[in-house]
Amino acid sequence: MARIEVRGLRVDLGGRTILHDADLSVAAGELVYLLGRNGAGKSTLLRSVCGMVTPSAGTVTLDGTPVRRLGSPARRLGMHLGIEPVHPGHTARRHLRWIAAAAGIDRARVDEVLERTGVGAYGQQRIGDYSLGMRQRLGIAAALLPDAGALVFDEPLNGLDVEGIVWLRELLTGLTAQGRAVLVASHLLSEVARSADRVALVDDHRIAAALSVAEFTGDHPDLETAYLAALTEPVTA
Repeated sequence: MARIEVRGLRVDLGGRTILHDADLSVAAGELVYLLGRNGAGKSTLLRSVCGMVTPSAGTVTLDGTPVRRLGSPARRLGMHLGIEPVHPGHTARRHLRWIAAAAGIDRARVDEVLERTGVGAYGQQRIGDYSLGMRQRLGIAAALLPDAGALVFDEPLNGLDVEGIVWLRELLTGLTAQGRAVLVASHLLSEVARSADRVALVDDHRIAAALSVAEFTGDHPDLETAYLAALTEPVTA
């Protein structure tokens, strides 16, 4: 299975530095959550991992190969980058078939991931009629299409009900149990505390800390308190 490596990453966009000197690794079989304020650079980091943002400096590799040199990153990396705009008149099945065709993925995977994410019964329904939670599940289905060894998710918990949150927790931990590297950005700290192997704090345009939940929490009573403290003082293991 795959390993994600980010080394010395710098991203400048629109004359602003979004990230600098960012270092992060996600090993095979590891679930790492990105924490940070809105606008801290989490989404930019995920898009850099996916090869969708060109860094000003540094490297992003998947099993030692620079992501931007991969012939088709979408075949090697499962990508969920939020609830992306999709044509509301398309059905879920048509939407996923289009993604599969563009990435060179076997069309048979479409029905497999629709069923796995609970969207199978609604595969012929217009996406414009979907609830926020159903659109979130569709985005997760798209990330599962390539059956990749590494996956990234940007706020996949948004819009999910309690049943959906439990389902996603089991999905993510199941993926890592299979040896996959999984990187997730989320603000839902109660869920992060339940399932993360490590947390990485994005603050001041860099990775300020990358520690186990226990190390990050330290002497604080819970992860939420530790996170709020980390925004004003350095984190030490």
